[in-house]
Amino acid sequence: MDALDLARWQFAITTVYHFIFVPITIGLSALVAGLQTAWFRTGRPEYLRATKFWGKLFLINFAMGVVTGIVQEFQFGMNWSAYSRFVGDIFGAPLAIEGLLAFFLESTFLGLWIFGWDRLPKRVHLAAIWLASIGTMLSAYFILAANSWMQHPVGYTVNAERGRAELTDIVAVLTNSTTLVTFPHTVTACFLTGGAFMLAVSAWHLRRGNQVDVFRPALRLGAWVVLVAGVGVLVTGDLQARVMTEQQPMKMAAAEALYQTSEPASFSIFTIGSLDGREEVASVRIPSLLSFMATGSPSGSVEGINDLQQLYSQRYGEGDYVPYVPVTYWSFRLMIGFGALAMAVAAVALWRTRKGRLPAGRWLWTAAVATVAMPLLANSFGWIFTEVGRQPWTVFGIFKTSQSVSPSVSASTVATSLVVFTLLYGALAVVELMLMLRYARAGAPEIVLPSDIADEDDEDRPLAFAY
Repeated sequence: MDALDLARWQFAITTVYHFIFVPITIGLSALVAGLQTAWFRTGRPEYLRATKFWGKLFLINFAMGVVTGIVQEFQFGMNWSAYSRFVGDIFGAPLAIEGLLAFFLESTFLGLWIFGWDRLPKRVHLAAIWLASIGTMLSAYFILAANSWMQHPVGYTVNAERGRAELTDIVAVLTNSTTLVTFPHTVTACFLTGGAFMLAVSAWHLRRGNQVDVFRPALRLGAWVVLVAGVGVLVTGDLQARVMTEQQPMKMAAAEALYQTSEPASFSIFTIGSLDGREEVASVRIPSLLSFMATGSPSGSVEGINDLQQLYSQRYGEGDYVPYVPVTYWSFRLMIGFGALAMAVAAVALWRTRKGRLPAGRWLWTAAVATVAMPLLANSFGWIFTEVGRQPWTVFGIFKTSQSVSPSVSASTVATSLVVFTLLYGALAVVELMLMLRYARAGAPEIVLPSDIADEDDEDRPLAFAY
């Protein structure tokens, strides 16, 4: 493999690894804020215990997400310097806003929340975790604005003399139609992930009869969040599919392995193609469903891969404009399949735990614990589909991936950093897993009430942030 192939592998590995932590962070931050709100309004100690338990897991995950996220931006300068020179004036703007505004907001108020137990007024302390949660979602918005510009570039002009894209309208970049559908789709997926995490950990404890007063409500809360967020993912995904069909018809055609323009177009449940993904061998299809997904009409026309290849060759010059169809096709289905599976387990868990019940069999608990992996896999395959389906472009229609790699970085250099980062991330994964398992198994902490701490100097009081 050359430097381009290795740089793509490195970016894929670090990006997918980093995005494991992001949806858990966003989803759990809102759930922790909700639990603390319940404690604030009711004063029930089980809500406080749940807040501190899930808050600790949230903080561990947040810290790992920050560490792995820093590497992402360095890659643009190391492996993708040609890309950075071309789009830095535009791509850097939302990333700078994210760092200066959103990340500052979430980290500042998260610090106040960590160290503010029993030191800040309850109302102010509650506001801190809500503001931290809002900060995580704002961070997602600005990062998605940057990525959406790569999918659908707006608010720019290409300076031919300097050989770079220049920003002309920051409002257009931040209100990109792609961003407006991608953000709710991503955030609802994050809530689904956070809910599945809560469902899985709670199921592990309930199977062993641990702290039922804390984990039974948490299991049902997580299951409800998975179901509601799952519906949100389906609705926003449908909207995103229609926008994608309009802006990147090749991606939709590759997602369905649709080689010939069809009116109406059928949805492929299962397709066997040639090894290079250039043609269909056999398939099982649902009539008219793809037309409805792509256009909103069961009789709508959907362009096929072969016709789009000819069109792009005329528009952009001779070249191969077809993404690798097998990866695009299957990542799209695995994204949908794992998300739907998580929703199914959540629905069964809600039914089997209704009216104070706890199921006696082991199969539901096993399935519920396994649910933690389903949204993570769905998120990963979703990003793989989004990025692979855009190829051969880094910025659709104006800048190719082959043009983006650093010209002075050799294949051996990229290979070295790829091996180092992969091993480092593997070690971090072990650390993360051990920490999460250790504190998840420990269960919710017992609460020490202020009345139980008598005649102690302030300096000798237990540290509030130590939970």
